[in-house]
Parts: sequence; structure tokens; C-alpha cells
Amino acid sequence: MKHLLKLLDLSKEEIIGILNLADQLKYENKNGIEHKLLKGKTLGMIFQKSSTRTRVSFETGMYQLGGQALFLSNRDLQIGRGEPVQDTARVLSRYIDGIMIRTFEQKEVEDLAQYGSIPVINGLTDFCHPCQVLADLMTIREHKGRLEGLKLTYIGDGNNMANSLIVGGLKVGMTVAIACPDDYQPDPVVLEFAKEYGDKFIMTSDIQAAAKDADVLYTDVWTSMGEEAESEKRKKAFAGYQINDAVMAAAKSDAMVQHCLPAHREEEITAKVFEAHADEIFDEAENRLHAQKAVMVKVMGE
Repeated sequence: MKHLLKLLDLSKEEIIGILNLADQLKYENKNGIEHKLLKGKTLGMIFQKSSTRTRVSFETGMYQLGGQALFLSNRDLQIGRGEPVQDTARVLSRYIDGIMIRTFEQKEVEDLAQYGSIPVINGLTDFCHPCQVLADLMTIREHKGRLEGLKLTYIGDGNNMANSLIVGGLKVGMTVAIACPDDYQPDPVVLEFAKEYGDKFIMTSDIQAAAKDADVLYTDVWTSMGEEAESEKRKKAFAGYQINDAVMAAAKSDAMVQHCLPAHREEEITAKVFEAHADEIFDEAENRLHAQKAVMVKVMGE
């Protein structure tokens, strides 16, 4: 595994390998066992979209692995002033050992990997969010003891989270149901991929049907970063696409709830449901650290 650009690139075995390593690193972290697996290595973190969890978890993770992380915003790089991404990739490859980038276009991530000679990790694009979904799968397995055979239901915008949950969930043996408005469906590339899985994939605008017998309910904000101008339009389009008591009643009695955060209570999820499942949601947030450490070790340490 040379890069983490999107989950479409990974096999089931590679995903499970990352999760197994993440579990090991989490156990060692909790028990005070040092694991300086990236000692002396440097990760450059390019942020064209800001983030609480991505920055803190990658920076802390590199420190715990014995390396260091450099925060690089648009203001810090010539890429923010028009330098071609291929030139940035080749320059950074001479200085550091890996790149994490959180940006808008998936092509920018792919170009960094193509023109650079060091590992590239996708910290988020408008197309996908692989690191988040690895943390999600890790959390689900912690709470449920397995992934194979579970039903994961996502309610809301067919955005980068929906794209990655579909791919990750199906690859590890879950049934994935997506409830979204017709005008906000997941990416066509992802829908084409999902066809291979037959009735393991369900897409509908019927929220109750999607939630029926779900083991895991998942949602995300209605308006993602960069879409703020559409906020009012989206509030109308997504009215009712909410995890609430009625949706919880349709799912299994022991269903867990996941949210990639930040959460807008009373929009995509009620405050009541969020607080009832806060432990699961913040386990998920914590597991960003451990899952990403596993990714960094896989791509930068071998």
C-alpha cells in the first residue's frame, strides 16, 4: 500500500489490515506502550479546507509515532499562489516523507501522488473521506464485534461521506442503505461500483425503509464546507432527513449512531438522539487518531 487516495483503491484485506493495526496501536497507546514506528520522519499536512479533527489527530499521531508534522496552509505554500500541483509534489518529495492533503478536488490528490515520489494520504476531498470511514469501521467493529453481515444506513446528503461509506461498507461485507433526496445522490462512479454488490446496496428516498433493521445509523451535515451559499436551499431539500426517535424505532433496538462531526443538532440529528449516543460518536472521533496512525505506518513505515 503506497498511498491512501480513496477506498476504491483498497482491497477488503487491506482495509481489515489497517483496522487490525489501528486496534493494536490504540491498545498500546492506552497502556502506555510507545510505538515510535515513524521515528525521524516528517509528514507535510496541506490544508485547503480547515478542520479540527483532521489537523489535531494527524499532528498528534505523528508525534506519538516518533515523527513530526508540518502544518501547511494555502498561505504557507506557493500552491496557494498558482504553482502547479505537480511542481509542489516534486519539491516536497525532496524534503519530507509523506503528504496529507485536505482539499476540494480529488484530482489534486491524485496529481500529488502521480508527480511526487512519497506517500500521499487523502485527508478529505469533495469526492471522498477515506480516513473518516476507516475510523467509522473501526468504531463499529469495536461496538458490534464484527462488520460482516451488519446493516449500515446513511441518511442525508449523497456527499463524500456517503461515497466512502458505500465503498468501505460494501467491501467489508456490510449491507449499505442510503436515504437521500433524488437531486443529492452519491457520485455516479460510486453507484456504478455498488451495482456489483446487488441487493447488498439499497438507495432510496424512503427514510423509514432505509432505517428498517439497521445495526448502524449514520448522518452528516446538510451543508458541507464550500456549500454555504446553498444553505437555505439545502434545508428545504433535506427537511425530514434526520435521525430522530422515529428513525431509531425503525432500526434494531441496539442500533448505534455515528456522525463524522461537526453536528448541527435539530437538523440532521436531534439533540436527544445525539446525546443518547454521544459515547459512540466520540469513540468514532477518537478513532480518527488511531486509524490514521495505522494508515501512516502502512504507507510511510514499510
